[in-house]
Amino acid sequence: MERENQTALEDVVIRFSGDSGDGMQMTGTLFTDTSAYLGNGVSTFPDFPAEIRAPQGTVSGVSGFQLHFGSHKVNTPGDYCDVLVAMNPAALKANAKWLKKTATVIIDLDSFNDKGLAKAGFKSENPFEELGIEGYNIIHAPITSMTKEALADSGLDNKSVVKCKNMFALGICYFLFNFPSEHTENFIDKKFGKKPEVAEANKKALKAGYNYAHNTHAFASTYSVAPAKLEKGVYRSINGNQATAWGFIAASEKSGRPLFCGSYPITPATHILEELAKRKDLGVKTLQAEDEIAGICTSIGASYAGCFAVSTTSGPGLSLKSEAIGLAVMAELPLVIVDVQRGGPSTGLPTKTEQSDLMQALWGRNGDCPLVVMAGSTPSNCFHYAFMAGKIALEHMIPVILLNDGFIANGSEPWRIPSMSEYPEIVPPIVTEAPDGGFMPYARDEERLARRWALPGTKGLEHRIGGLEKDFLKGSVSHDPINHQRMVDIRRAKVERVADYIPEQEVVGSQDGGELLVVGWGGTYGHLLSAVNQLRKESKDVSLCHFNYIYPLPKNTADIFSKFKKIVVCELNQGQFADYLRMQHQQFNYLQFNKSQGLPFTILELTEKFNELLK
Repeated sequence: MERENQTALEDVVIRFSGDSGDGMQMTGTLFTDTSAYLGNGVSTFPDFPAEIRAPQGTVSGVSGFQLHFGSHKVNTPGDYCDVLVAMNPAALKANAKWLKKTATVIIDLDSFNDKGLAKAGFKSENPFEELGIEGYNIIHAPITSMTKEALADSGLDNKSVVKCKNMFALGICYFLFNFPSEHTENFIDKKFGKKPEVAEANKKALKAGYNYAHNTHAFASTYSVAPAKLEKGVYRSINGNQATAWGFIAASEKSGRPLFCGSYPITPATHILEELAKRKDLGVKTLQAEDEIAGICTSIGASYAGCFAVSTTSGPGLSLKSEAIGLAVMAELPLVIVDVQRGGPSTGLPTKTEQSDLMQALWGRNGDCPLVVMAGSTPSNCFHYAFMAGKIALEHMIPVILLNDGFIANGSEPWRIPSMSEYPEIVPPIVTEAPDGGFMPYARDEERLARRWALPGTKGLEHRIGGLEKDFLKGSVSHDPINHQRMVDIRRAKVERVADYIPEQEVVGSQDGGELLVVGWGGTYGHLLSAVNQLRKESKDVSLCHFNYIYPLPKNTADIFSKFKKIVVCELNQGQFADYLRMQHQQFNYLQFNKSQGLPFTILELTEKFNELLK
């Protein structure tokens, strides 16, 4: 039912923020799910604190969840927010810089006391004046005390009651944007199915927040966002880690090879292992190993035994896996290693995003040790590139590193669930009987240079593989210099042949060249695309070339670059992809725009840079 004073909007960016224990990730996820259920385009950015158990009420302990929803396909979680929900002073202080000038700020007034302000580091009793936002539309809602009042007869203890305050805040936001609560109530019933009193309390708090916003008339207007016009199909909300796990399961199904994942938990890659561990019903086998080295070594063993084997990690773990990756390259076994990149070096910024593992993925092993390097670029297309990484690994008998990053791994968006008929078959080069003259484990096909995959226990196909250099046919240990040169050349040529099996690179914008070509890779896609589209609407001569296949590069890369006057490479590091392009195609001049702050690009800073270059 349409209300009076209701305003239709094309886009809204809302950010939920509070202590780690305030349930902001859950609140943001439930708002996202409802928005997606209503048909909006959605993109999210969960922002976790970098410290484990940071002191309550401090800026270092603030957890945030930003959501951009609109009446069209949404490519980024937005730069600055229209609505900020701040459950304490620290949340307000941490996020004030991300407010639009017209933003609405909803605070839990109960937490804005002397103790809360002191913990957040405010120097005065007026945090709004101190932050320069006193003129904003600030809603002083006593969220905690109103939650206690609503649940006074719930029978729950005080701690459990206070935990429901995030639902009260969610109810306020549901009123503000005319969202129904049924979807969230169904989720609560399922989540707390064994604790009906907790479920009832959360639903009651949700309704209390909605009614509070309705009855206080704190909002001059409420808002609506129409459904987006998306491609027809069945959609669900998915994050990059889920999509990666499901892409591997799909590759396992298409190849007929059982899926095995041997991994050690590490932020932000752990959820891939957890997602795969849920799928025993699909024949997936997982092993949580005691360390990174054990994780990849179990996967190499599973690959030798005939499984589609994967291992997941982040930058520090990739360092530890490097020697074992060399073994997989020498043994020429199919293996996919997912590196969900985070800020480094060393432990670095475990919960923040970065793209600084590219050089490690390309060259971070001893000897000439080439392998295929790929990258996902949106939460949903992690499914596709995980599938394709599996296809390349299995059909070419080669290790593949898939570089995702924390931004797309934790972020979510609508995903049109594909039919498996849309995806190609995967045909591993498995040999089942010995050819005339006996089985030669390193004999290759002429097209891919892939050796045959003989499964242990197959009569007549007994063979040796290992870490020492191999004879180019028999696979026995060889120290012959000429043989070593031959094998080094073959291993590199085998990787480069993959270029014959990947699609040509595409350009968003002018196909005939122009003034400025923006080049990116991996998880920066949404921000770069949004910035380029915005400038093209202003009739600016700018195009986008975004890479998912990195080594080898698509065959038409140089042809694309040759058509543009200026090339700027944008990445969340100090210029690793730009340096790699200089190695591969040194005939071009590459400008750079780099950021290493543990945060994604903003559209504003990108458009400012591109306009500067266009001058």
